[in-house]
Amino acid sequence: MTKEKIERYRKLGLKMTPQRLAILEYLEGNTSHPSAEDIFRHVEEKFPSMSFATVYNTLEALKEKGLIVELNIEPGKKRFDPNIEPHHHMICERCHRIFDVFEDFPVNLPEKYTKKFKVKRCQVVFYGLCEECQKEE
Repeated sequence: MTKEKIERYRKLGLKMTPQRLAILEYLEGNTSHPSAEDIFRHVEEKFPSMSFATVYNTLEALKEKGLIVELNIEPGKKRFDPNIEPHHHMICERCHRIFDVFEDFPVNLPEKYTKKFKVKRCQVVFYGLCEECQKEE
């Protein structure tokens, strides 16, 4: 991780420990939408004495600063997305991989809803089978 990025995180008020740096490095450019458990397993290899609470607290701090997005698109499992740009997701119902979709889809809510509620953003989640799982059928 570059010194500029580390300094950027410090300016946002994040304490930069070696464990946090490892978590940030793992998340940087990661498109797998990892869970806290996935991140912990990966970073634990480098820091065996690190606790799960460290990962969870770091994720919460990053979420509060707007540096990651928490996804609640899989029952019972929170996932995290370091890409904070608005986008949608596709989830394979067999292998559970999550794919990003960077296209806009018009969602036209009836006036009875938009009259009472101002929509600022929406996220569409598509469920189905990925290309690899389709080949296995």
